Amino acid sequence: MGRGINPRPIRLPLGIEWGDMDRPPPWIEPRTAYIHIPFCAHHCGYCDFAVAAGQDHLIELYLDALATELATLGRPRPVETLFIGGGTPTYLTTNQLTHLLATIRDWLPLTPPPGERPEYSIESTPDSLTEEKAAVLARFGVNRVSIGVQSFRPDLLSALDRRHTTAEIPRAVEAVRHHIPTLSFDLIFAAPGATLAAWEGDLDAALQYAPEHISTYGLTYEKGTPLWKQRSRGQVQAVDEEAELAMYESAIHRLTGAGFEHYEISNFARPGWRCRHNERYWANEAYYGFGVGAARYIAGQRETNTRDTKLYVRRVLSGESPTFQSECLGPRERAFETIATQLRRVDGIGRTPFRKQTGLDLDELVGDRLRHLTAEGIVDNSSGDRVRLTHRGMCVADGVIEDLMKEMAH
Repeated sequence: MGRGINPRPIRLPLGIEWGDMDRPPPWIEPRTAYIHIPFCAHHCGYCDFAVAAGQDHLIELYLDALATELATLGRPRPVETLFIGGGTPTYLTTNQLTHLLATIRDWLPLTPPPGERPEYSIESTPDSLTEEKAAVLARFGVNRVSIGVQSFRPDLLSALDRRHTTAEIPRAVEAVRHHIPTLSFDLIFAAPGATLAAWEGDLDAALQYAPEHISTYGLTYEKGTPLWKQRSRGQVQAVDEEAELAMYESAIHRLTGAGFEHYEISNFARPGWRCRHNERYWANEAYYGFGVGAARYIAGQRETNTRDTKLYVRRVLSGESPTFQSECLGPRERAFETIATQLRRVDGIGRTPFRKQTGLDLDELVGDRLRHLTAEGIVDNSSGDRVRLTHRGMCVADGVIEDLMKEMAH
């Protein structure tokens, strides 16, 4: 048996109890799984994900390797949510998609809790999704498609090095609406040359399609990417922080005004349509991860697979582990990671569930910092059991989380 997923019995971290439950709680034993498909028609200049462009000859071998890694589970593991990301999963042909989805069905049967609808998501691009592919996805139970639109403006798509056209967006949306009930858009703001008016136009264009979910991300210049190199050479200029903040605040105002819940720093959903898969991450619960570059987090043990697609295929098909990094987090480290992820949620951190999950007291860990951030108007600490970021805090969330995490080193 391969070592991609450690088959040893799951043990309870010291100091945490779950009583008479039939199975370990979700922060110990995963209820969700992520599967990574790296293949793309083109590697966009801002992208820092594990992506394989121009390597189509590896697709069939990769699917075989993925099936081999999934087999390290030993037996089918029921999960409550599934997410296929990339790369561009819908870049695969219909036959390849069928192969992939059948393999996932065998090892990760989707079994939602009683009374909850299943959630099975896949990422796509406007140019890669066809009616035929959407029908295949629906046949295997995929019921949520996240389309990486990024912008509805040709000039901003060009600035982001995207290859799809605005004309391809309505065709992709139509394919989803014919077969799949849930539509999500990914949008990027603060691209080079972007203005507040252009961003508001993108938001309005997205709302015209009545999606159930919208994610909005400020452009980041990841070190080593072509876009980062262009900025370093002065070939492109980043949008200034004040303008970027205005765009973010505009997204909050426009989307909540249109009836969306702002439930996480970058995510908005119509009531009842939050991404439950990502909510597992933001709760710092356990998760399975398969494929090149994928991470998994099980019983406090985090493992990450190699980001090299050829190396991943070679290792897995030769019976070796694709894991290149592994660490076992102690109770204090897990608690601070729980703070960092849960604070991203508009619902924030509940003191009672935090203690149940981590075995530690929130105020003993970061009480002084919380009082300081509350006095600064960054944190709302008035409800007794719950701590959450204020509107101002959401706008500077990364800095707030970094500030709290400094306590871990003390």
